[in-house]
Amino acid sequence: MQTIYEKIHAFQKAGIDLIVVTAVSKSGEGPVEVGKKMIVTETNEAFGTVGGGALEFHAREKCKELLKSRQHLYEKYILSDGKVHPSAKTLPMKCGGVVTLFYEFIGVANYVYIFGAGHVGQAVVNVLKTLNFHITVIDEREAVINQFKGGDRIVHQPFVEFLESEGIKENSFVIVCTPSHKYDYHVINKVIEKNMKPKYIGMLCSADKLKDYLDTTYENFGKDVDLSNFYSPIGLDLGGGSPEEIAISIVSELLALHHDKKNPKHMREVHHGDHHYWNN
Repeated sequence: MQTIYEKIHAFQKAGIDLIVVTAVSKSGEGPVEVGKKMIVTETNEAFGTVGGGALEFHAREKCKELLKSRQHLYEKYILSDGKVHPSAKTLPMKCGGVVTLFYEFIGVANYVYIFGAGHVGQAVVNVLKTLNFHITVIDEREAVINQFKGGDRIVHQPFVEFLESEGIKENSFVIVCTPSHKYDYHVINKVIEKNMKPKYIGMLCSADKLKDYLDTTYENFGKDVDLSNFYSPIGLDLGGGSPEEIAISIVSELLALHHDKKNPKHMREVHHGDHHYWNN
């Protein structure tokens, strides 16, 4: 039988996010033992226990929230319906004790899908692989995909077929840099058609290509199509046109969104907002 730690390791190797719930303190009565653990995965599998009953039901529901937000949490509970504790949630139990659980998110910062294993795709992975992102690279060109390096998953498959068969994780990041405008459009339109919900989908393109894409998209899906998560031309305006410079621009935009930076600023503007020394 696998220990809970072996299960955690197996899920990590498979690229499956999970929450480890640990009972870290207890006072009074209750079915909880300090140190007991439960893991809940993004696929809603659960192993171990933190005591059962309403406490464990609440813990599993809380794990679903934290798997979406990818966060840790300490939370205290009073195991007595009708009683109130100033810093604890009341659960419908009769025990009367007070328990604290620690929810630990274990997983990557997020999932990135790169459609296109050419020069820009390779340059993006060279930057991203230094960070805690899980990277999947998809390309239907066998010679190109066979020489690609650095991704967590390298998939030799037609672009749209991958979306049809596997899809993408909700709130993930999608970078579209295929060898053809036609393929780019097919990828993005399939995401729209299947109502997938990435946090970000960026397309490498020129201003003319973007206009053509938007015209086609409005024709296919109507003017009300939601493009709020669509970023094109892709990247922040950092300058430079080499694959490496474009990659840094793309990853900078991705990180700004990952950290919920609405309008990325120079650090001097953040720390010296009232004293613009550069304007003296």
